[in-house]
Amino acid sequence: MDIKHLQYFLEVAKYNSFSLAAEHLYITQPTISKMIKNLEKELGVSLFDRSKKKLTLTDAGQIILEQAKLIDLAFHNLETELDNLLELKKGHIRIGIPPIFDAQFLLQLIGRFHEKYPGITFEFGEDGSKKIEEDVHNNHLDVGVIVLPTNNELFLHFPLMEEDLKLIIHPSHPLAQKTEVHLVELASEPFILFNKDFALHDRIISSCNSVGFNPHVISKSSQWSFIEEMVSWNLGVSLLPESICRHLSKNVKAISIKNPSIRWELAIIWNKNQYLSYAAKEWLQFTKKHLS
Repeated sequence: MDIKHLQYFLEVAKYNSFSLAAEHLYITQPTISKMIKNLEKELGVSLFDRSKKKLTLTDAGQIILEQAKLIDLAFHNLETELDNLLELKKGHIRIGIPPIFDAQFLLQLIGRFHEKYPGITFEFGEDGSKKIEEDVHNNHLDVGVIVLPTNNELFLHFPLMEEDLKLIIHPSHPLAQKTEVHLVELASEPFILFNKDFALHDRIISSCNSVGFNPHVISKSSQWSFIEEMVSWNLGVSLLPESICRHLSKNVKAISIKNPSIRWELAIIWNKNQYLSYAAKEWLQFTKKHLS
């Protein structure tokens, strides 16, 4: 038995399908079927019940699955430790970034880091803060940019930036001539918000509730550019971070909000209970140093 047998077994168990596992691993179905049969022969047990339409694990398969996960994790940690010994000559960092975040200055830092460690690669995932926290917690991401507050029992973090949200309206809107707007003045307005995966969704609704109204939400999106487009067609109003407002077209107008102002704080988080690769640790130290 070698690690490949167990990793192939984990993929088949994940998809409950030889064909889907083979497709994900970029090998043929007969190859992976043969691997699993050899593993079953070596262990002396059947791992999958093939008598039904849907492939399912046997009792023995369930036991092997739990142990295989531990072995695969241990092997992954071994590979990570070997990367450490290579003194950052190679490595891979997975970073979650919310699409409502103006990532230009963070990408500048990543560019400087890449100049220092050209062998380290980056993978970026765009999602709302809630999904990013979930993925960091489940070790699908190494680090993530999220909106505070976060769960301090699960994550360590340091601040990245903070700024106010601004009201985004059509230039013909009655409020467009004002330099600032009280939040309560939006009580009868149709709102266009980010969807529920974004912490700003809850933050905006909570702020509106604090001044006595529940916003009438007519649409939700995961992309600020699409929200801008809807506002430009006078379909409703929205609230976007100040840094994003600098990139908006002249088809919409950004106005300050007060009583209360709505502020968001961004932070970089990582899982305090998961092993963090040396490359990710170095990137965190590098970023924190340059931010300070």
